[in-house]
Amino acid sequence: MTPSIFRRLPSPEPSTLTGFSGNTLDRRSEQRNEASLSAALADPTARIVLLRGDEAMLRSGEAANALFTIREAEAVGAALDEVILLGWDGSSPRLATTITSETSFDVDAFHAVSLRTLAINGAAGNLLADTADPETLGALAQARALLHWHRSCRYCGRCGTRTTMAQGGYRRDCPNCEAQFFPRTDPVAIMLAIHEDNCLMGRQARFAPGTYSCLAGFVEPGETIEDAVRREIAEESGVKIGRVAYHASQPWPFPMSLMIGCFAEAISTNIVPDTHELEDCRWFSRAETLSMLEGNHPNGLSTPPRMAIAHTLIRAWAEGD
Repeated sequence: MTPSIFRRLPSPEPSTLTGFSGNTLDRRSEQRNEASLSAALADPTARIVLLRGDEAMLRSGEAANALFTIREAEAVGAALDEVILLGWDGSSPRLATTITSETSFDVDAFHAVSLRTLAINGAAGNLLADTADPETLGALAQARALLHWHRSCRYCGRCGTRTTMAQGGYRRDCPNCEAQFFPRTDPVAIMLAIHEDNCLMGRQARFAPGTYSCLAGFVEPGETIEDAVRREIAEESGVKIGRVAYHASQPWPFPMSLMIGCFAEAISTNIVPDTHELEDCRWFSRAETLSMLEGNHPNGLSTPPRMAIAHTLIRAWAEGD
């Protein structure tokens, strides 16, 4: 018999509704090492993804094919001395590396598309634009986060010596003081405060015109997720929070965060916004929120795109009980 705690969980799992969450690669984390990376590079079935900052290289004329052979990666000047091992798709290795902004390539054969664009198009079901399947998009997010970490952790934080890659890209070692460094993920609490039939949303100046979203902030050391939710909402809006409920998470490779989505029970309603953080912050009724989600708000207000966990949180509340 299924325990009641699992019977109450929503289906589909809310995290699967967010962009970058579809990674199905077999990471084999206990088996990754220098030998497995060398074997992967020698495997004729190996395929590699190529990133240029926040952009993925795609084959032109095909539906977001982001997988290249090792020979094709060499041909466009990819940094094969900095390849990382993502995992395996069945028995076929999947790797990743970077190309620089100065790298020239045949635009008739390849083009670069931002990961955000791929995620937005995929969530919108836009098959006429650059669209990546969820598995590929998830692998690209994994690659983006790891490659960024390698660029930012080239030197030992203890003695300053240049570090070297190890374990297929999942560790960097200092040859001088023998310190070891591992990829990090930065936890971010993102939350929708609720009071009766209203939710709290804000907007920053950098948002698209008319877009309102959940409040969010980094979880600080020594802090529970629940306390981070209460603190961030209080700091940004002045609203006090009681109970907190986890809903979903999203890998967010800009540069290497994990968004932790929660609902928060507001026990006050007076808003005192942090004007350094927010351009505006206010309560929205369920009916107004639904009109924003469906794109027919009379004043043109909107929510973040479907690929964002903020959209998942807002829709789950607006369409729920």
